[in-house]
Amino acid sequence: MKSRRLTCIQAILMLSTLSVPVGLPAQGKRDHNKHHHYQVIDMGTFGGPTSLNFGINPALNDEGTVIGVADTSTPDPFYPNFNPLMTPSADPYTFRAFQSENGQLVALDPLPGGYSASPSSISKNGLIAGQAINGALDPITGWPEENAVFWYRGRITDLGTLGGYESASSGFNSLGQVAGFSSNAIPDPYAFFGLGTQVRAFLWDERNGMQDIGTLGGPDAVSVFINDRGQIAGASYTNSVPTIDPFLWENGTMTDLGSLGGTFGFEGDGVGLNSHGQVVGSSNLAGDNYSHPFLWTKPGPIQDLGTLGGNFGMANAINDAGEVVGWATNAGDQALFAFLWRNGVMTNLGVLPGKLCSYAHQINAEGQVTGSSDDDCNDGNSHAFLWENAGPMVDLNDLVSGADMTLGGATGINDRGEITGIGVLANGDAHVFLLIPCDENHRNTEGCDYSLVNVSPAPSAPAATQKVPGITALVAPWRRNLRSHFPALAPRN
Repeated sequence: MKSRRLTCIQAILMLSTLSVPVGLPAQGKRDHNKHHHYQVIDMGTFGGPTSLNFGINPALNDEGTVIGVADTSTPDPFYPNFNPLMTPSADPYTFRAFQSENGQLVALDPLPGGYSASPSSISKNGLIAGQAINGALDPITGWPEENAVFWYRGRITDLGTLGGYESASSGFNSLGQVAGFSSNAIPDPYAFFGLGTQVRAFLWDERNGMQDIGTLGGPDAVSVFINDRGQIAGASYTNSVPTIDPFLWENGTMTDLGSLGGTFGFEGDGVGLNSHGQVVGSSNLAGDNYSHPFLWTKPGPIQDLGTLGGNFGMANAINDAGEVVGWATNAGDQALFAFLWRNGVMTNLGVLPGKLCSYAHQINAEGQVTGSSDDDCNDGNSHAFLWENAGPMVDLNDLVSGADMTLGGATGINDRGEITGIGVLANGDAHVFLLIPCDENHRNTEGCDYSLVNVSPAPSAPAATQKVPGITALVAPWRRNLRSHFPALAPRN
C-alpha cells in the first residue's frame, strides 16, 4: 500500500483555500468525535435481488473501482445443486461478476457455455481475477464445475486446470500474474475442499501458463494472495497425516512459516500479505483447541499476536506499515471484538452503541479500519463501522444521508478513504454500496456535504457481563467448516 502523505503536502493542501469547496473544514487537529460526511452509492443488481462483495480481497482499488457479484433475474438451471466454493453459493439465480464504472455496474463476461461468475481480487491497475461456472458437472463432487479466470477490460480468459475438474483464482497482481488453486488427476482422500483429487497452488502468467508451485511436503496446497513482487501467501499440507502450515512462495521457493504449536495454520479472510512479504492469519495452539492471530516477518519465526484475554482470534488484514486488524475474544470468550495490532500492542476497537461484538475486515495505508459490529456475535443486525484518528469507532450509517439501505458491513477501504461493503434494503435484500468521503481528496464532488458530523463516542473497550450465545454460534460452525474443507485435519471440538 502507499505510504502516508507527507506532512508538508498536507500543509500545502490546508493553505490552498482557493481550491477548497465551500464548507470544507481545515484539516488541522481533529476532534475525534467529528467525521466527514460520505456520499453513498447503491450499486444495485442485474435484475435479481442481491449483490455481494464479501470475501473479495481487495474488493476496491485505489482508482475507486468496485468489484463483486450481482444476481440476474434468470433462475440457476442447476439449483439447488450449487458449487459451495463460489460466492454466493446457494443462490437460486444466476449471477454475474461486475466492476463499477462511474458508479454503475458493468457486467464481466461469463465463460462460453457457462452462466455465473465471481471475482476474487482486483489489482492496482484494474486487472480482475476470479472464477466462473463452465456449464459442466464435476463427476467427483456432482456440483457445477468452476474454472479459474481473469478479466481484462471486461473480457474473460479461462486459465484451465492442472488436470482436474476445478480451479479458482485468488489474486491478480499488476504484473499480470495470477495465483490460485486447481485440482489435478491424482486421487486424494484428504483433498482440500473435498474435491477428491489433489489440490495444488498455482501461479499463472501469459508466458508460462498455469504452473504448480509445489507443496510443503504433503499432497495439497492453495494460494491465497499474491503481491506486486510476485510473492504468494497460502497454506499447504506438510505431510500425509496431514498438518497444514502457512507458506510464503518467492522465486521458486516455498517457505514453511511454521505454526503456534497446533496442526492448522491459515491466512484469514482478508489481505493476508503486504508488499514487504509479511503474512498474517490464524494458527491453532498446541492441542488444537484454541487459535490465535499470527504475524510472520522474514526470516521468522511466526509471532503470536495474542488476544483480548480469550482463547480465539484471527488476523484479517495487514498494511505496508505492518499494522494488523482482525477479531479476538475477551476473557472467558464472552464476546468478539475488532482489534488493531500496532508496534506490539493489541488495541480493542470497541463496539458500536447497543452492539455486542465487532470484526475488523480491512485497514488502509492511512490506518483507517473498517468492519462490522452486531447484536449477537453472529452477524445479527450488523452495522458497518469506521475507526480512525485513534478512535472511537463510528457507525457509518451516521455519516451518510439519503441512503435507502442500512450499511451492514464495510468489506473494503482503499488508500483514498473510499469504502465498499454490503447494505440491507427495507425488504431484506442485500446490495453492494460505495461510500465516497466528502474530504480534501474528493474536492468538488457533486452532492457532497463538506461539513463535519459530530458523532457521540462509542465505548472504547466494552466487556460483556455474561457469555454471549453467539460465540458458540460463530466459532463452532467455523471449525466445522474447516473439517469440511480440510478433511481429517481441523480441530474436533
